[in-house]
Amino acid sequence: MAKINVCLYHPEIPQNTGNIMRSCVGFNASLHLIKPLGFQLDEKKMRRSCVDYFDYVDYHVYEDWQDFKEKNPGHYYFLTRYGHKSPSAINFKEDSSDGLPIYLIFGAESTGIAYDILKDNIKDCYRIPTTDKIRSLNLSNCAAILLFLASEQLNLNGEVLGEEPDSMKGHNFIDDIDIKTLDLKHKEH
Repeated sequence: MAKINVCLYHPEIPQNTGNIMRSCVGFNASLHLIKPLGFQLDEKKMRRSCVDYFDYVDYHVYEDWQDFKEKNPGHYYFLTRYGHKSPSAINFKEDSSDGLPIYLIFGAESTGIAYDILKDNIKDCYRIPTTDKIRSLNLSNCAAILLFLASEQLNLNGEVLGEEPDSMKGHNFIDDIDIKTLDLKHKEH
């Protein structure tokens, strides 16, 4: 089973990275951060965005693109406004049948991924379709969309749950609540 990884090339905004960390925990994905970073990893805003999931994040930091590439063989998918295909065209299951990890690579919020990297990998560049009114979607939204798409295709064998786990409220929570009692509690506050 191929592992899903999110790679942020020169991320700048700690809140976006924090949200992506939270999504990585939710989809059992690893996060890779390529320097320079526009924040410190212990910055309060980033931890706040990640809520109380920071301790569950599997993340790695690299000095530069070359350092990342040397340490992470696998299938690279570059998300960029310059891509010519929709990510829905990716067949993650077929592409990863060799067991190599999947890397969803996103660029800096203000500048994206370096043009030379994109040019060298143009066949693996994808664009989330949008109208012509915006350049791109928010970085953390893009990561969540791709994490969902990849995990749905790979059917992660119970790693990602389709129902509320019993360790939280449980999958029968709505069926079991007493609406009348619940409504009274809300009116009292």
